[in-house]
Amino acid sequence: MNTFFQHLRDPEYIHVLLNPLPVYGLAFGTLALALALFLRNHRVTVAALVLVFVGAISAWPVYQYGESAYDRVKSTSDSAGEQWLDEHMARGEKLIWMFYVLAAVSATGIAVTLKWPRTFMPVSSVALALSSGTLAVGGYISYAGTHRGTSP
Repeated sequence: MNTFFQHLRDPEYIHVLLNPLPVYGLAFGTLALALALFLRNHRVTVAALVLVFVGAISAWPVYQYGESAYDRVKSTSDSAGEQWLDEHMARGEKLIWMFYVLAAVSATGIAVTLKWPRTFMPVSSVALALSSGTLAVGGYISYAGTHRGTSP
């Protein structure tokens, strides 16, 4: 148990613990948004937008801990691993903004849907499209972070 708490001080450990949240959180939120559209239900839309918001905003600490862990992880990698790590970092730096935009859109969507329940269809449609695209971006970033072997 003591070892676990010691690892909680290591940014690379926290990064690995948190990095599924943006991808899996967005996957569940995206599925819930599709369900909201299918059911045509504004309450399901609000719940789905909350899931999307949590998934999208969780990219921020994942990104921050990844940045903090970069040097330590790079020092323990072979040359192919270093190239993939550099690619992972470059993709994250270049595309993190999409998660922030999605978090803002989903938070706005929650407020709009709660204030004007009849707007849930266009709100969930826009959020579903953006969430799907951001989910794909999350997979693209993650692939380079978990890939080992030949260089990119």
